[in-house]
Amino acid sequence: MSIELSQLCQYLDQCLQPERFSDYCPNGLQVEGRGTVVRLATGVTACQPLLDAAVAWGADALLVHHGYFWRGESPQVVGMKRRRLATLLANDISLLAYHLPLDAHPQMGNNACLGRLLGFDVDAQAPLQPGIAAGVGNIGDLPAAVPAQQLVARLAQITGREPLHVGNPDALVRRVAWCTGAAQDYIGAAVLAGADVFVTGEVSEQTVHTAREEGIEFIAAGHHATERYGVQAVGEHLATQFSLEHRFIDIDNPV
Repeated sequence: MSIELSQLCQYLDQCLQPERFSDYCPNGLQVEGRGTVVRLATGVTACQPLLDAAVAWGADALLVHHGYFWRGESPQVVGMKRRRLATLLANDISLLAYHLPLDAHPQMGNNACLGRLLGFDVDAQAPLQPGIAAGVGNIGDLPAAVPAQQLVARLAQITGREPLHVGNPDALVRRVAWCTGAAQDYIGAAVLAGADVFVTGEVSEQTVHTAREEGIEFIAAGHHATERYGVQAVGEHLATQFSLEHRFIDIDNPV
């Protein structure tokens, strides 16, 4: 089966509602390719190895979390940017990217997917910062308190990498706040929300001091590693909805 590119873009915009977000990049269709999509590739970041793998598979379109044209970047199409765009254009592959909308979707978003993997009921998850319409970041309670090291081990099992834990491995945690990717600055919101532990992707130098001084466990499980799940969920949904061929292509990143 196939779908017109315009219909696919319209459906994704209706589903992910990018107009709700003040984002750092354009959401939706970033590079236009062929008008009909049969094969949809998905991945975290539209890096050159992902583009090359999509070309090798014969993808018509590529859906990612981290696309191009970020706020503040140089507008010049030179070097790495030229090579990436040349690959897409030469092979008539469309690039679609959704950043914050893909983090925040209540069922298929990165945070919802990670919460589900951690054992949370998606419908019971609450936004970490209720005042933010985007709802980026979640908080919930485990059925019972567990040692922090058990949560670290679960994240290692899910992501396939060893998380960085700042705190006491034996500390009991029950109220868990989490936000995938580079959300280490949300640790303050986690403290205010009464979380025992905050889980995100990255860590900054000052995050360690905040965790120690505020008495909250902190776990950095990897930016790439925590954001592999939303784009897969959306890709699988689209494959079922429109009978498309779908392949998630994982380009490993240690950050």
